[in-house]
Amino acid sequence: MASTSTSTISLSSHPKIFLRVHSLGLRPVGFRRSSFDYHANGALVSVAHWRRGFRFRNLVLKATLRSEGGSRRAATSRRVYRESQTESSSVIAPLKQVASNVLPAGVFIVVTFVLWKLVERLTIPKSDRSSSERNKSPAQEAKWSFGAGINLFPNLTAKIDREAKLKLNDFAKELRTFRSVDMTARNFGDEGLFFLAESLGYNQTVEEVNFSANGITAEGIKAFDGVLQSNIVLKTLDLSGNPIGDEGVKTLCDLLVKNSSIQTLQLNSTDIGDEGAKAVAEMLKKNSSLRILELNNNMIDYSGFTSLGGALLENNTIRNIHLNGNYGGALGANALAKGLEGNKSLRELHMNGNSVGDEGVRALISGLSSRKGKLALLDIGNNSITAKGVFHVAEFMKRTKSLVLLNLFMNDIGDEGAEKIAEALKQNRSIKTLDLGGNNIHAEGITKIAQALKDNDAITTLEIAYNPIGPEGAEALSEVLKFHGNVKNLKLGWCKIGPKGAELIAETLKYNTTISVLDLRGNGLRDEGATCLARSLKVVNEALTSLDLGFNEIRDPGAFAIAQALKANEDIAVTSLNLANNFLTKFGQSALTDARDHVHEMCEKEVSISY
Repeated sequence: MASTSTSTISLSSHPKIFLRVHSLGLRPVGFRRSSFDYHANGALVSVAHWRRGFRFRNLVLKATLRSEGGSRRAATSRRVYRESQTESSSVIAPLKQVASNVLPAGVFIVVTFVLWKLVERLTIPKSDRSSSERNKSPAQEAKWSFGAGINLFPNLTAKIDREAKLKLNDFAKELRTFRSVDMTARNFGDEGLFFLAESLGYNQTVEEVNFSANGITAEGIKAFDGVLQSNIVLKTLDLSGNPIGDEGVKTLCDLLVKNSSIQTLQLNSTDIGDEGAKAVAEMLKKNSSLRILELNNNMIDYSGFTSLGGALLENNTIRNIHLNGNYGGALGANALAKGLEGNKSLRELHMNGNSVGDEGVRALISGLSSRKGKLALLDIGNNSITAKGVFHVAEFMKRTKSLVLLNLFMNDIGDEGAEKIAEALKQNRSIKTLDLGGNNIHAEGITKIAQALKDNDAITTLEIAYNPIGPEGAEALSEVLKFHGNVKNLKLGWCKIGPKGAELIAETLKYNTTISVLDLRGNGLRDEGATCLARSLKVVNEALTSLDLGFNEIRDPGAFAIAQALKANEDIAVTSLNLANNFLTKFGQSALTDARDHVHEMCEKEVSISY
């Protein structure tokens, strides 16, 4: 009786499959025989696949089905085959993914290495340079560039160098286009000057050139060789703030001997000493075109002053000489005075800050009194002059008819010296500007000056700042200036006049018709003083145009009073009002701004207000 198949197949009824793998010495990783060998009634199945990653050959599949229900057993064999295929794919897939990622990375690394080697060969210079190149100094290799670090070496970026040359081309174009060119602090140095100097040769346009503060040294001055001799138009050359020193000045003076156009030479703060001054003096003996010479803030001592004094004896074209901030002293002043005696051309002498003292000023005044020329300006401020020395100045004031400006700022003449100046003012009718600031003058001394102004209508600018005249001194001035004098600029900053003094000055403004500039800074006016001045501003005053009330402890109430005064007076002449460095809040500032806008709208006048 033939056997029949059932719906349930036991494990023992499964056909046995024998999987035999014959390889060429390779065994799959993770291959386990128990996972692939099945026995079923002598049936043997051998599967051969796995061609990617593993190469297997001679795989033979043999299967013999001897039991009934052949169709069911065949289906079972196919299922087992598919499962084996699935397991093989699960092993190969990760390997394929790894290969796909690793291969491009490897190619990239190889290509990068090759390119790097190629760039290295092209960029790195050969070590066997010639001995001349090896011995070349950094200074020889330096290239000019525009900016803070002027000297850049070739191994740095060339972009900055290109930009520098473009800027230099722009500067050169300015020199060829405009009559006056200011190139202050452009930092182009010696190399830049060599480039720009070419634009000055045979230049028929530019008349004034300012090369100050550009890092130019004595080496750079050589750039003018052949240029200053050929240029017949340039009138002003400013090299201030460049450390050219004595060597640079010597080079420049050698070139200026043959120059016939430059009239103003400015060499302030250029590290000039006695040797440099000597070179300038030799140039002055031969040059007949120079009119103004500035040598301020250098290191010129007695020897240099002696050389310059000798040059003044031979030069008859120089008009102004500036020697402020040097080290002349009494001996230097005496040496210079000897040259002044024989010079007829000098019009201005600037000797501020040379510590000449009473003896030095005596010698200077003696030389000036003996000369036949007419001096218009004498600046001897900050020279430790006392009442003894100012006596000689006062005597000179009585005799001179040409002196227009006298500066005695920051000496120590005191009330005694102020009295001597006052006596001289009664006779002098030429001086228009008198600066007595910082001389320790009190109410007594300023009262003498005020009395002198009653009969003197020549003084238009009176500077008495930094003198402790107090309210009493302010009263003495106010009483005189109400109806006398011709003072237009009155400077009373830091004179300790307080609110009382401000009230007296305010009363004067109601009647005075000459004062246009009034400086009352640093007097502790506070709101009371500001209010008094505001009341005067409401009155018609066609003269006062500038009022300076800075540093006066003024608060919002004082600002409100001034703002109301500006609004109330439609004919007000004030165009400049300074309230800076006071204690104003945004409310006081807003009030002043509204007043300014109101004046502009109603009177079409512009008022500049600082707060």
